[in-house]
Amino acid sequence: MTNGLTTASKALLERIARAAQQHPRRITAAIATLLLTGGGGAFAVASLGPDPADLPVSTVQYPVASLAEGQTLAALSDSMPSYALYRSDLVRASDTAESLLQRMGVADPSAAAFLRTDTLARQQLLGRTNRQVKAEATDDHRLIRLTARWAHDDSGNFKRLVIERGANGAWASRIETAPLQLGSRLAGGVIRSSLFAATDEANIPDSVATQLADIFSGSIDFRRALRKEDRFSVVYETLEADGEPLRSGRVLSAEFRNNGKTHQAIWFQESPKAKGAYYLPDGQSMARAYLSSPVAFTRISSGFAMRFHPIQKSWRAHLGTDFAAPTGTPVRSVGDGVVEFAGVQNGYGNVVFVKHGNGHETVYAHLSRMDVRKGQSVAQGDTVGAVGATGWATGPHLHFEFRVNGQQHDPMTIARQSEAAAPVSAAARPAFDRLAGMMRSQLAAADTLQQASAN
Repeated sequence: MTNGLTTASKALLERIARAAQQHPRRITAAIATLLLTGGGGAFAVASLGPDPADLPVSTVQYPVASLAEGQTLAALSDSMPSYALYRSDLVRASDTAESLLQRMGVADPSAAAFLRTDTLARQQLLGRTNRQVKAEATDDHRLIRLTARWAHDDSGNFKRLVIERGANGAWASRIETAPLQLGSRLAGGVIRSSLFAATDEANIPDSVATQLADIFSGSIDFRRALRKEDRFSVVYETLEADGEPLRSGRVLSAEFRNNGKTHQAIWFQESPKAKGAYYLPDGQSMARAYLSSPVAFTRISSGFAMRFHPIQKSWRAHLGTDFAAPTGTPVRSVGDGVVEFAGVQNGYGNVVFVKHGNGHETVYAHLSRMDVRKGQSVAQGDTVGAVGATGWATGPHLHFEFRVNGQQHDPMTIARQSEAAAPVSAAARPAFDRLAGMMRSQLAAADTLQQASAN
């Protein structure tokens, strides 16, 4: 009997398998119908069950012993894990010991008293300005350690003032010297009103903005040619102390999109002993025989155009460019040459004339001081004097002229048309091409970051 059932079962399974292979769609539909029907039946049965709200409810109470039973509040607080609070800021000239610590989130009378009396703290911290300071405090805002850092000199080191509480609870201070670490930063911005406003918005140091203007001065007139929505990206060096940037260094690469045209620059040194310079991505030098500006980029009161003369009260050709800048701002020679005159001359006041080759001559007037003498050789970028208000000047500024065979010309035009320096040599070209590719990637990343932050 059992063997007969087993044989019949096997035969039935074989028939079901053959049917499934021959009619898969029918079998699937049958199974779906069975499940749906079963589900409906289940739903019908569930609908006939009692309402949970009508079921009886009972409350169970069970005493649990407190883990803190028998302990005081002080003991509990002592057993809790402690943590440290950190805050960084810049020292202000108006800071007192109390105001500095309060701004750092520290409430510690003993620490404030030490800062007021300690010689190192009074000399290197209080009364200083823009020195980076970092405080480490307990979770109840008592000071553990206060550290201030500043660049020492051009030796590549920085100074670190450390004020901390010892194991015996007494305060102590010391000054340490450590090497600066070289790093780099990516940044970018959009021109809304001016270059400095854009770099301020992007937290880019002024020294980097000035370098940007110098680098692209032969291609972009930053006095008159900037347009709203112009964009720039920049990679620049930073000198860091304990991971915090203390000051900015050289611009390593930059891109500026001005009025629909893209300008790029890459810093490159052919060898450690060679003088570095900025080049275009194709290896051509960006250096020109003449700078377009005798002072670092700043606000300019008037360009090469007609103006109403403030002294003579009449319209006349203003054959030169006036650079408004504070008294004492360094004035640099725009090119290599020899000082032809340095002294006082009529409305020019203190003035320096520099003779260059090919009948070219530059004039630097209204100087507060003159740093060169007649017959002295000067190189491009050498300081010849300082901005002042001598002669016919109503306020501190530099009057600058560029003369060709005795005739005044627009200095910006002359700078753009002047001869370029030598391109990257053939021997150094492979290294330059590798650097250029890396810098292009970094500039693209800087632009992407800027657009992401803007959105």
